[in-house]
Amino acid sequence: MIRWLKFNFVGGIGIGVQLAVLTVLKTGLHFNYLLATALAVEAAVIHNFLWHERFTWKDREKTSSSLVRFIKFNLTNGLLSILGNLGLMKLLVGWFHLNYIAANLVAITLCSVANFLISDRFVFSHKLSQSSHTHEIPCCPSISRN
Repeated sequence: MIRWLKFNFVGGIGIGVQLAVLTVLKTGLHFNYLLATALAVEAAVIHNFLWHERFTWKDREKTSSSLVRFIKFNLTNGLLSILGNLGLMKLLVGWFHLNYIAANLVAITLCSVANFLISDRFVFSHKLSQSSHTHEIPCCPSISRN
């Protein structure tokens, strides 16, 4: 529960980063709303990774380099966030004519649970040890129920 709260705290700041970049690109620089969304999401992904690495999952033993974790984070959370945001923005802004900021908040919210699970289980996963295989399925010792 504490990690989920930390994740959402970092994500809340990331929302601010994303909305600020989106506003500057869309309103200030007149970028297309979809291009502005993709760039704003990537800015938030980079921000969030740096803080998750140092705050949300700082207690986890590192099983790979920061660069490898950043690539994993970008290819999972980043890709899910960009594709999810773009799809939802196209639907909500392009088809339903919802305000682009409101639509972006909806998109962020819908992507957050999946992003937490991917981060926790894959990007910042625990180092596997012998003790983690104590609940193996009897017929298949290499498959764990954990």
